[in-house]
Amino acid sequence: MNQSFKRSMLPILSALIAAGGAFAPLAAQQPDPGYKRDLPAALVKQATVSEQDAAKTAMAKVPNARIRAVELENEDGHLLYSYELKVPGRSGIEEVNVDAKTGAVVNTEHETPKTERGEAKQEKLEKAKSKP
Repeated sequence: MNQSFKRSMLPILSALIAAGGAFAPLAAQQPDPGYKRDLPAALVKQATVSEQDAAKTAMAKVPNARIRAVELENEDGHLLYSYELKVPGRSGIEEVNVDAKTGAVVNTEHETPKTERGEAKQEKLEKAKSKP
């Protein structure tokens, strides 16, 4: 390579390396949890318990389970992380609701595949109604 080309590439490469380093802390703070997350920003601001801490609480409640999804929702005036956990070898899911203000488990419920389908259908209808 000729010398002038090498000199012209040096500032570009330096800028790319610096830019990559600037985004590294962001990537470290927000690792991909490997499950579906529905966490509206407006509700996250109201939560005093992080999603990661709530996930640990939910996992402790249902040993050997894996989180499939989490939703942060305001349910009857209570801010809740609602976790769907799947236990290997067991049909259906375990739903664990964790209070987003205190970190306490509010309730747990086993949902059969039939119950899951009905709930998904109901949510779809509610979303259709809320669209303008």
